[in-house]
Amino acid sequence: MTGTSSSNPSGPTGAGAPLVTVDFWRVPRRRVGHAVARVATDRAALRHISGLRFAKLLGTGSANSLGMRGADPRQWAMLSVWETRSAARSFERSAPIRAWAALAEERWRIDLHPLSARGQWSRREPFGDPSTAHWPAAAEDARIAVITRARLAARHTLTFRRAVPAVVADLAQAEGLLFCAGIGEAPVGLTGTFSLWHDTASLRRFAYGRPAHAEVVRRTPEVGWYSEQMFARFAVLASRGTLGGRDPLLHLAPTPG
Repeated sequence: MTGTSSSNPSGPTGAGAPLVTVDFWRVPRRRVGHAVARVATDRAALRHISGLRFAKLLGTGSANSLGMRGADPRQWAMLSVWETRSAARSFERSAPIRAWAALAEERWRIDLHPLSARGQWSRREPFGDPSTAHWPAAAEDARIAVITRARLAARHTLTFRRAVPAVVADLAQAEGLLFCAGIGEAPVGLTGTFSLWHDTASLRRFAYGRPAHAEVVRRTPEVGWYSEQMFARFAVLASRGTLGGRDPLLHLAPTPG
């Protein structure tokens, strides 16, 4: 596995905030079965990792579709919330990481500082209350990551899926989007995205300036599409490794203006 390490100049993790890491692994096609087995094995192993506050092993795929149709069996991810940086460093020597290193042809990891979070994931608030944590820099200029996750209410699945194509078209045209992947714990009834943005302004333009997405946001409380949902925003601290031969954080779009 190749890659370099990079740091965001915006500043260190704020006091009182957990360190959030997201790992992506890309495996050769011949090892897809081993990766599926690894996910099942690691879910139990992660419960015993010291300093790991919350973790989810995730299937990934195209952000352009939902469920099995967009799934990429060669790419897997893990979201981790750490009590301390030292706990995250110690995990690099763990059996799960060694096993993924043996399976994967690429690994990309990104370190994140929570800026805001609302909603729940598996009836928990994994990122705490970011508003009480100190962020030492004005994060407007930081690269921004966003995690969305929802459990669709079964009665609204069809209605929601009808609204998705227009939002996907908006996302494809979003200015300042650096990287996006669909994420999910299961192919049916669970939807989510991990996206990386040039800055907060780019994210806001997409969230409120693109008609289809703004309409979905407006209709969400009215329709009640989700039985559980979460939206979390993070400042990017650093990344290392590659996906598709590059680090998305190092291939930045030019700053507008």
